[in-house]
Amino acid sequence: MKAIINRKTYNTETAEKQGEIFVSVFGDPAGYEESLFKTKKGAFFLYGKGGSESKYKEEAITPLTKEQAEQWKKQNA
Repeated sequence: MKAIINRKTYNTETAEKQGEIFVSVFGDPAGYEESLFKTKKGAFFLYGKGGSESKYKEEAITPLTKEQAEQWKKQNA
């Protein structure tokens, strides 16, 4: 997925995956997956997708600060 947010490009195909989590199982409408990425320019973002009852009803990219990315890594290690 690719998104331009505040004039910055975030692309899951060209960024480096830093980690990922899976909540529940495939097919669960409340389940989702979330992946942390780092762009070539050093920007961090979360990519999420999930079921119709999850926090990711649609695919989404959310920019993060370096501190937020580190916090995500600690919480999801």
